[in-house]
Amino acid sequence: MENIKALVIDDTIVYRKIVGDVLKTIPGVEVVGTANNGKIALSKITTLKPDLITLDIEMPEVSGIEVLRALKDMDRPPVAVMLSTLTQQGSEMTIKALELGAFDFVAKPSEGRMADNIQKVQEALHPILDAFKRQRRTRLKIRKKISPSTVSKSVPSPVSKRSRPATTVPIQSKSEIVGIGISTGGPNALAKMIPMLPGNLKAPVLVVQHMPPMFTASLANSLNNKSALDVKEAQDGDIVEPGRVLIAPGGKQMKVVAGADGITRKVKITDDPPENSCKPSVDYLFRSIAQHYVGRSTGVIMTGMGSDGSKGLVQMKNNGSVVIAQNEETCTVYGMPKEPIESGIADIVAPLDQIAEKIVKTII
Repeated sequence: MENIKALVIDDTIVYRKIVGDVLKTIPGVEVVGTANNGKIALSKITTLKPDLITLDIEMPEVSGIEVLRALKDMDRPPVAVMLSTLTQQGSEMTIKALELGAFDFVAKPSEGRMADNIQKVQEALHPILDAFKRQRRTRLKIRKKISPSTVSKSVPSPVSKRSRPATTVPIQSKSEIVGIGISTGGPNALAKMIPMLPGNLKAPVLVVQHMPPMFTASLANSLNNKSALDVKEAQDGDIVEPGRVLIAPGGKQMKVVAGADGITRKVKITDDPPENSCKPSVDYLFRSIAQHYVGRSTGVIMTGMGSDGSKGLVQMKNNGSVVIAQNEETCTVYGMPKEPIESGIADIVAPLDQIAEKIVKTII
């Protein structure tokens, strides 16, 4: 496979150097240029045709958000990785960028020595580039196997040899809760899927989106503005009730626990250790749903790198849950749904635009 051509876009020379130097250390990546604002970036994207851009959000003349909007009009736009400041405004703009289709983001180190900052950026960029490489291989495979007309119709992905068709799995009882695990590509996917859920949904929805503190609050606010449901970042003690979407706070763990009356369910926010290098962790949430909603829950696993959620889904499945997985073709990164689909525990494999409908059918 050819090298990944990368363009570094930032109005700060320090970050252009940091990001450029980090990218040059990654095998298979070639830095083809830099730009110090969005206007120059769009010109260079046209001429250099990079596969990947690292994109600062706040820039003079043309912002990173405006660059992303312009990319939507291109035939083969590069994949964008955002560089974000760890501020309230920075998190809000990052969520907007991810909803516009940015692949992922890296937080800009705000202090420390240059060598330390380079290491932080390197640790953040390496897994993102690995995921992008896998995604590129997946896209090439899909293009070879499936014609453009087939993809555009959102046909569910072929079921693997180890999987069983969704139609053979009966739903024993109505689900009373929905748990969703999602990571890379999540804000964009959730911005499309959550508004498709009806406002009178007769079940609560608990979401783990892999994100650092502050960003999950911005994600919840953005989704709340788009959805008929009440969406909020979860707080310790929040009641788990129908029509409410609770998003696990970044840097914390979220689980379901019994209320004092033994009937009510609420969320408990803890500082328990990371699982699968994730905090919040999907497995952590799914285990608690499996315990408290035996035979009465739906587990949904969507786009994202890694395998967080797979073990928790097994426990949910063993306790009678329905499992829905996003199909390979519509995932930004086909990582988290891969094992549940290939192992056969996914009852339903569906494209992104059908997941809300599938969820509703497990509830009503």
